[in-house]
Amino acid sequence: MALSSSKTELKKMLILTSDKDEFEIDESVVVQFETIQKIVEGNFTLIPLPNVDTETLIKVIEYMKKHAEKTNSNEEAIKKFEEEFMNKNINEQNKLVLVTHYAHIISLTNLLNPTIVDRVEDKTDPEAIRKIFNVTCDFDILTLDEEIKFIEGILSGKMKMKKII
Repeated sequence: MALSSSKTELKKMLILTSDKDEFEIDESVVVQFETIQKIVEGNFTLIPLPNVDTETLIKVIEYMKKHAEKTNSNEEAIKKFEEEFMNKNINEQNKLVLVTHYAHIISLTNLLNPTIVDRVEDKTDPEAIRKIFNVTCDFDILTLDEEIKFIEGILSGKMKMKKII
């Protein structure tokens, strides 16, 4: 009696970065990008992410693959992975935050935002905050309190940013 394989082949998706690099990724990982779910439902096979560079996408894919494997039995391993994953410099974290907001990856946003907030929590000087986020000031008309509220709104997800220069 021959054994039949009931293993189904996972659907693969191609993601194109701003650097024009293509990544073939399992659909189970790609659909964690809520922005991309609708594209996947439309049966597209190539998904361009013009706001995402290759280096950052590699990190996001690493995170998403780990979370696609998440079960009750490996929660501790996931927690350890997340702690190690967060050992990134502020520039890497900023890029990841932009990608998570752009692609609407809630679990990664929830992991990143407290870390970013901790970095700016005690800062009162707008220049120090701008330096952390690599933002040039174009808020000459805002008071310090208004600018801090604006930044806090962005970090809390209550305000959407179109582009950081």
